[in-house]
Amino acid sequence: MYYYPAYGGGASGALYIALLAAMVFSMAASWHVKSVFKKYQDDRNARGITGAQAASEILHRNGIYDVPVREIPGSSLTDYYDPKSNSISLSSDVYHGTSAVAVGVACHEAGHALQYANEYVPAKIRTAIIPVTNIGSKLAIPLILAGLLLSRSIPYLYQLVYLGIIGFALCTLFQLVTLPTEFDASRRAMENIENYGLLQEEEAEKAGKVLRAAAMTYVAALAVSLLQLLRFLAIYGGRRRR
Repeated sequence: MYYYPAYGGGASGALYIALLAAMVFSMAASWHVKSVFKKYQDDRNARGITGAQAASEILHRNGIYDVPVREIPGSSLTDYYDPKSNSISLSSDVYHGTSAVAVGVACHEAGHALQYANEYVPAKIRTAIIPVTNIGSKLAIPLILAGLLLSRSIPYLYQLVYLGIIGFALCTLFQLVTLPTEFDASRRAMENIENYGLLQEEEAEKAGKVLRAAAMTYVAALAVSLLQLLRFLAIYGGRRRR
């Protein structure tokens, strides 16, 4: 008695088409955020404040003095906040940049630092599950493939497929928790930009454009991950006898 995956038929095909559409959306979102940044990156803001100075000012205005703002090599949009070292790393284009979009990106990373200082729950959850999701992302596909191959000889090993799907589900959970974390960091960035007059109104709108464009990349990433998970479930989630 052998077991084979119960394919979802039409449902699986529809999910495949939706997944392709989500991938196209993801590529378009990535291109759009880079396009917006490039469009405005040479427009010097009225204060002449750099991204590094803007991030530091937001931190200090909120009573945070133990988060260093560091420069890292590379192009724009590789910036990040590291909760382990409690530091902000900005690409050279953002660190030294005096455009509104450079200030916006830097302030977004400062927004992440504010989240941890204020114990923002989604950010805490995101950090807590990173080790597990890293394991899941590395093992999900190998486990699924191993389960499919080995179960031809040892049906019980089809359980590896389920473990792989669980691993991929953890990656999807990470994307889900990331979404509110990123949106909230952008909200904090724009509020602080306005409250402390870092940018003029027209400049702030440019900063908002790049942050909204960046947010869409996280929406797209979640859509791709969720649809891929649903597709795995439709194809491999059940078994039937033959």
